Order: sequence, then C-alpha cells, then structure tokens
Amino acid sequence: MRRRDFVTLMGGAAAWPLAARAQQAAKYYRIGYLALLPGEDTTLMKPLLERLHELGHAEGKNMLLEYRSAEDHPERLPELATELVQASPDVLIAGFGTLAAKAAKAATTTVPIVITSVGDAVGARLITSFNRPGGNVTGVTSQARGIQARGIQARDIVGRRLQILEELIPGNRIVAVLMNPDTPFSMLALQELRAAADPARQRLEVFEARNADEVRASVEAAIKVGAPGLLTLDDPLMLSASRQIAALAARAKLPTIFGSRDFAEAGGLMSYGVDRRQLNRRAAEFVDKILHGAKPSDLPVEQPTKFELVINLKTAKALGFQMPDKLIALADELIE
Repeated sequence: MRRRDFVTLMGGAAAWPLAARAQQAAKYYRIGYLALLPGEDTTLMKPLLERLHELGHAEGKNMLLEYRSAEDHPERLPELATELVQASPDVLIAGFGTLAAKAAKAATTTVPIVITSVGDAVGARLITSFNRPGGNVTGVTSQARGIQARGIQARDIVGRRLQILEELIPGNRIVAVLMNPDTPFSMLALQELRAAADPARQRLEVFEARNADEVRASVEAAIKVGAPGLLTLDDPLMLSASRQIAALAARAKLPTIFGSRDFAEAGGLMSYGVDRRQLNRRAAEFVDKILHGAKPSDLPVEQPTKFELVINLKTAKALGFQMPDKLIALADELIE
C-alpha cells in the first residue's frame, strides 16, 4: 500500500477536507504523523493518542489527524513529509527513529515538529541543544546520559545493557555487537559501548547489517566466532528484525540483550531500554503545549526518565540459563 490515511472515529471520511466545514462549529487542530515503520499507528502512536485524548484532544471533536507511513522504506520519507507539510498542519509529529525526524525538518522550517524517539537530536542537527532547541523542533529523545537507573550503574543505556549481560555471564570478556552502521545514532551508541567495555576489559566483536539478509548473516557470523553473548544496538532495521534475531539466537542458544521490549516479547532473552509508551505519552504533552501557543524553540527537549528491563524466563529455560536473583529482582516484567 502506497500510503494510509489514519483517522480514528471518522468513519473512513476524508479528514482534512471536512475541516473547513467543521471549523464553523469548533476549532479543529490539524496534526500530521510521519512514520517510518509499518504499524506505528497501532503501536507507538496509540499511547500518544491516548494522552492527547486525556488532554482534551479527540478525533472528530477538535482534532484531525493524518498519518503517513514509509512502510520501512526510508527513501519514501521526504515525499511523505512534503505531502503532510503541504496540508498546513498545526503540528507535525515525527515517529520512531531519526530518519523520520530529519525528513520532517528538511520539509519545513516553520511548521512545529515534535520528535518522539530520536537517539541523538544534536548530532543529527535537529536541534542546537537540549535546553535551547532553536528552530521548529522539540520533543523527547531516547538518548539517556547521566541518568541513575535502579540498581545498575552506568553512564548510558547501552552501557547498562553491557552490565546486565555481565551479570548473566560473569567473567565474559567477549561480547558480539550487532548494529546498522547507516543509522546515525548507532555510531554514537557504539562509542558509548566501547567506553563502557574498555574499563571492564571486555572486547567487542562488531557485526554490521544494513538489511534483513545481512542481519541473518551477521548473527550467524557472531555465532561462528563463539561469542558468549550478543548485544544489539537498536534502530528501525533491528526493531523490524527482532523476531528474526530472537529465533536465530534461540537456535544457537546465544544469550542476547536488545533495547526494545518487542524482542523479549518475540521470544528473545532480555531487553533493556526506554519505556517507549512513556516517551510517546510525554510527546503528546509537547503537542498540547504547541497547540496552546507555545513555540518549539522555547520547549527544552527532554531525555527519558523511565526504563524497563524485561526478561523472558521461558527463553532462559530453553537456553539453559538460571537467571541471577539480582536480575530477577531488577526486572520490570518477567515473561513466563
């Protein structure tokens, strides 16, 4: 499908053309949502809409929403971003990842843009700084530095994942890392991972993948070198391949930690990362502030404040691992 218009409770009607008639009775806000991944309208966008509803914004009442998805084809993002901007939305929301946000910013310097999960907003030149974003972009980032996580000491999220893997495999000196080098945040995450690995004298064996076929080949290569554990640096490719990675790791009895809970729910061993539901709910509050007159340049970009460790005990049993009591105690959710 080339694109989908997503308008809840509108009975399939063409949403934005109705706005002119509806505005005679009420103020309608026009909101665009640009997605990279398939199904963001029923997953990542759902908590954002729920929070908007709590704040008094409802489709068919005072809000009209148009949804565009590149369906995992990043080259389509610029065209879709331009389509949304040409309809003059009050706010444009950039869905999962950095690529959607960059396409949105390239399409407009005037329409306010709310990001929902960009890894390195400064490095991607979306904002000038967290406290003073400048321009027309604000929102929430999935980048977390200098944040204290319950019971785990590390300076960033990937460093914490490394420590969790160390709790499971004490004394392990080799960790395989799966990453997509074409994703802007992955290179920064790799630097942070090396900074965490060096003091612990752990060697990282990096395996790169730019598409689904290379994901399979890289996981198989990691298995062949005999790495005791695998750590994945998340990006849209890895997220869409989470079931594939979980299946390959399970077949090889390779303990693996991912960033998104989707991995553990798909049969992977563990995931540790930001609570994306909380990020998207918080992004909705940025949208609400902008609709009430706030300027993006005056709204500091926020880092995540909630993280979750999910452990799949069924997978642990199948792999022959007895999960340490410390990890069981730290887990936010156990899948049994």
